[in-house]
Amino acid sequence: MNSDSDLQIAGDILEVPHLLKAPREHPATVAEFVGLARSVAADRAQWEHLVRYDATARWYHLLRTGPGYEVWLLSWVPGQGSGPHDHGGSSGVFTVLEGRLTERTAAGERVLGPAAAGASLRERGRESERVFAPGYVHEVVNDTLEPAVSLHVYFPGLTEMPMHPRSDVRAGGATTMACAAPGPHGAAAAVHA
Repeated sequence: MNSDSDLQIAGDILEVPHLLKAPREHPATVAEFVGLARSVAADRAQWEHLVRYDATARWYHLLRTGPGYEVWLLSWVPGQGSGPHDHGGSSGVFTVLEGRLTERTAAGERVLGPAAAGASLRERGRESERVFAPGYVHEVVNDTLEPAVSLHVYFPGLTEMPMHPRSDVRAGGATTMACAAPGPHGAAAAVHA
């Protein structure tokens, strides 16, 4: 028989600590790694003072490590990009903390930026985060006129970052315009990257 009195007979499970799972000290599931990324992102005092911008190379800083994971902080000045790559045997979460970044994959492009204030968890994830598995090939680029900052969590920690040809992140033979190279009729020619 299910009734409120049955619950009273069984008691309050919170009053029986030995039946509760102890909270994990370190994340172990994808959801927990997303939670870690979100909590670090929300704590600006933990990372904001560390950010540096370098016009000659992408800047990065190892922010934290734990059993089987690493948390990296990266900055991107306008025009900087990662080149097409994967993360070897690592899975990961990346989230944009400031500015906007474009992620290119074989499926297309997606612009990521900080979620709007008051955004739901689903909207926040769609607007600012990407979760990926080993072998996920993408390119991340700052193709805006403002700098950007991103946070990356890798599990296990990043040991390799194999580079890939551009064709791996350009779906359907996408083209870019080469403004400096006139075509046979004087107009800029499309260049397949």
